[in-house]
Amino acid sequence: MTVRGDEGSRRLDRVLAVHSPDLSRSRLKALILAGQVHVGGSPVRDPAYHVSAGDTITIDVPPAAPAEPEGEDIPLDIVFEDGDLIVIDKPKNLVVHPAAGHETGTLVNALIAHCGASLSGIGGVKRPGIVHRLDKDTTGLMVVAKNDRAHQSLSAQFADHGRTGEMRRGYMAFVWGVPNRKSGTINEPIDRHPHTREKMAVRQGGREAVTHWEVLETFTGKDGKPVASLLACQLETGRTHQIRVHLAHLGHPLLGDEVYGSGFKTKARQLGPESQKALTALGRQALHAYLLVLEHPGSGEILHWESGLPEDLVLLEAALRRTD
Repeated sequence: MTVRGDEGSRRLDRVLAVHSPDLSRSRLKALILAGQVHVGGSPVRDPAYHVSAGDTITIDVPPAAPAEPEGEDIPLDIVFEDGDLIVIDKPKNLVVHPAAGHETGTLVNALIAHCGASLSGIGGVKRPGIVHRLDKDTTGLMVVAKNDRAHQSLSAQFADHGRTGEMRRGYMAFVWGVPNRKSGTINEPIDRHPHTREKMAVRQGGREAVTHWEVLETFTGKDGKPVASLLACQLETGRTHQIRVHLAHLGHPLLGDEVYGSGFKTKARQLGPESQKALTALGRQALHAYLLVLEHPGSGEILHWESGLPEDLVLLEAALRRTD
């Protein structure tokens, strides 16, 4: 299509709405954010991008996704499995459930192939068995319910987050800088960012969010001064991006976090050459869900799992420990 100049607005999303009445505005926005819209042959991911009369716009509309996710042969690192639940060690780059831009290749697709029809249906057709999530680039332990009884029990445990029960979720987080005390608690509400809807932020009036943290190790830069640290974090609530938002609010964002730690990119110059190389190779936020403790929904037994750091974080940790 070619921009005429009389569409009433120069915003890309609104111009597209005029020329593509068969696509909803939410669908057009999703296509833009997914890089499926090109202006003059180059992808544009900003719905508010201003176009000009004469600009040529093309839209690549992928085939309609099936109403229900289909099973896909995606390898799973299974830590535990019985008739009620399955615990996996999630790798990086794996989205948990289908969503705009990620209709296939998700953990749900892998679980459907592995578990068949045994997954709990409470989560809905797009999220069978899912009681909690990890970000695409966060690695570590996740539990999935295989029947509705297990789903109800696990959901209640995650809602309680260890206040009255045994549930615990622990994370290893490599952060910029070193907190000024050994341990602490961040109790700050979290809500959608007021200007960037894809982000979360500490905001008064948001939902309660509590993160406990403890410094495990500190790392010095090439000048011999502290530059980064390794924290163990435990959640008392489970908000979207909670650890990433809370640690950034504390002034110690995660290494490699392009969303919440972009202002700390220049600190990489303080790292030694091996650490800089390891951080560049990481290509994600340095966060790993290493601990999961819960009550079995059937037997009542307290189950405890721990996951060691994945290879990319092992390499980062080793590089940070070097002082040359």
